[in-house]
Amino acid sequence: MQLAPSRAFSSVQEGDDPFLALWSHRYDYLWAEHPQPDERPDWQTESRHPLSDRLLQQGTLLYGVRFGPTTRYCVLDVDKGSVYHPTRDRFAWRRLIAALEVLGLVQAVICTSSYSGGLHLYFPFDTEQKTWAIALAVSTLLENKGFKLAPGQLEVFPNCKAYVTSGEHSLYNGHRLPMQAGSYLLNQDLQMIWGNQETFVQHWQFAQQRNSLDPKALDRILKAARRRQFRVTGKADKFLNDLNAEIEQGWTGPGQTNRLLGRIAMRSYIFGHVLYTDKPLEGNALVHDIVTIAQALPGYHDWCQHQHEVEKRAQDWMLAIEQSHYFHYGTDKRPIELSPDQPDESEPSWNQQKQAEARAKIQQAVADLLDKKALPSGITERFDTLIPYGLSGATLYRHRDLWHPRHLRNATIGALQSAMEPDCSWAASGSTSHTNLLGENGCNTLPEGDPSVLPSQEQRMIGCNSFPGEALSHAEARNMTQEEGIAYIKQVLNQVKARRQAELSQRKERETLRAQLSLPFTNEIE
Repeated sequence: MQLAPSRAFSSVQEGDDPFLALWSHRYDYLWAEHPQPDERPDWQTESRHPLSDRLLQQGTLLYGVRFGPTTRYCVLDVDKGSVYHPTRDRFAWRRLIAALEVLGLVQAVICTSSYSGGLHLYFPFDTEQKTWAIALAVSTLLENKGFKLAPGQLEVFPNCKAYVTSGEHSLYNGHRLPMQAGSYLLNQDLQMIWGNQETFVQHWQFAQQRNSLDPKALDRILKAARRRQFRVTGKADKFLNDLNAEIEQGWTGPGQTNRLLGRIAMRSYIFGHVLYTDKPLEGNALVHDIVTIAQALPGYHDWCQHQHEVEKRAQDWMLAIEQSHYFHYGTDKRPIELSPDQPDESEPSWNQQKQAEARAKIQQAVADLLDKKALPSGITERFDTLIPYGLSGATLYRHRDLWHPRHLRNATIGALQSAMEPDCSWAASGSTSHTNLLGENGCNTLPEGDPSVLPSQEQRMIGCNSFPGEALSHAEARNMTQEEGIAYIKQVLNQVKARRQAELSQRKERETLRAQLSLPFTNEIE
């Protein structure tokens, strides 16, 4: 006979008891025999079955409960010997409540914890919240006000659990249930008042109506607390800020879906457990997070043209990021140079591929305008003319070396100089400035000696170190008109286009040999 898992066991519920209904999580509960006077209970954990209502009603033992994934309350525990106890600081308990006001918690149900005289301050709220979030937010607010959290002084329930990467299961700390032996309600002057479980529920409901937890404040507190908790500093902090800057603006026009989903996936996968979850996001949880964040961003409903397939896109990005060189921040996987544009050593990164595609698109647009003799001479006019080619203003600004009149003029001058001095390159050796039409990786210095010794086929493959066709003489170069210079530039652009097409063809061949993973950035987007 095989026993069913303990979690499948369901105890008899007393559905008409509002006090028992307050404590919904009954697994891994605490129990202890009633201690002798001046002795502390010997608490034990019972994990084989949940705590039943009837055991609580019998009262033969003392009981305590832990927290599940969500909660509707939190508790502050001030021990009798604490520096924050009223016998040592009359107003500390008021400062404790004041510290949580920013979160919307303004009313506490106060009672003695036991005959020892310690205090329990219960803060019920009306909306269910993630337990780890309440634990972190409350602890952070108290610490920010100078309170020191430590056993015997001040404890928060639920407590902040340390994140573990080994897959071990850890429990939240448990607290003793109120209205058991030695537990009495206190009024606002901390005077004991007579009451029972029904009276406690009345106080609970009154406090719950006053405590309207502010989700925006909770979000803000968590962001700051998680980054401090994980010591997100230096390059990682800049990386996270860069991702936030790209994501939080949302959609501002068409053609942005794939990039935004990629950035969301990257942030959620690397920093999700740092910012807003209790463990790293993977698999379906990561997909759900990507979709949820994307749908909440500004401009999603107005500009995202893939709303009908956003979940599939998110799944593609989940697969891509999980098989990439990125990893969950704080884990022991090999370190990486944190940068949103981190190149992959095995093949061009997605950012490099998109950058190359953008530059090729600009080059093709300029070549088309030159063919039509419709390339304006003014900067603004030229900028406005390129926009209809599906280019964003940010892309044009980032790659202005390909279309700006000043840079085009420099490229023409470079062509003349190259014709008159065959042993000189387009750009000075070692220069980091890329102002010609061939892009950042297009041109290198010519080899020493006469370039004519190179086979004609190799010259055509190099493309950018020699003039298209036959070399110009010094006289011809000197007499080259602006129209001839533009014609030369058009030929160079055609070479770049051909080389780009060859590179794309080679990449497609490589992709057919890849493992079954289908990355969203290998296909044309929007």
